[in-house]
Amino acid sequence: MPPSIALSNQRSLIGVISDTHGLLRPEAITALQGCDLILHAGDIGAPEILEDLRDLAPVIAVKGNNDRAQWADLLPISHHLTVGPYTFLLTHDASALCVESVTPPVNMIISGHSHKPAITTR
Repeated sequence: MPPSIALSNQRSLIGVISDTHGLLRPEAITALQGCDLILHAGDIGAPEILEDLRDLAPVIAVKGNNDRAQWADLLPISHHLTVGPYTFLLTHDASALCVESVTPPVNMIISGHSHKPAITTR
């Protein structure tokens, strides 16, 4: 079973970011203000990005294809987590997944890599 995250509110705000490539834009910081949890879907670029995000909220991050430095070796390629009734899979490149074979089953896959915001329902 994926690790469960207990957030203090019944309604929690989860921020999603990816492909920062070492640059955390002021607009991103503003958008993530007030989040209860931040998920970074890889291509972080520098450990300082995660430190800055942790100033805003707890962070769960995965390694992207450009995260090649030694600090990034500590990051997982993917991460299952449960928040309330929802199970998520956080990964960098969803095109590398066989969605039907993801175990345990998930409600949502959160990924980066494409540099194109999108929500797809299957």
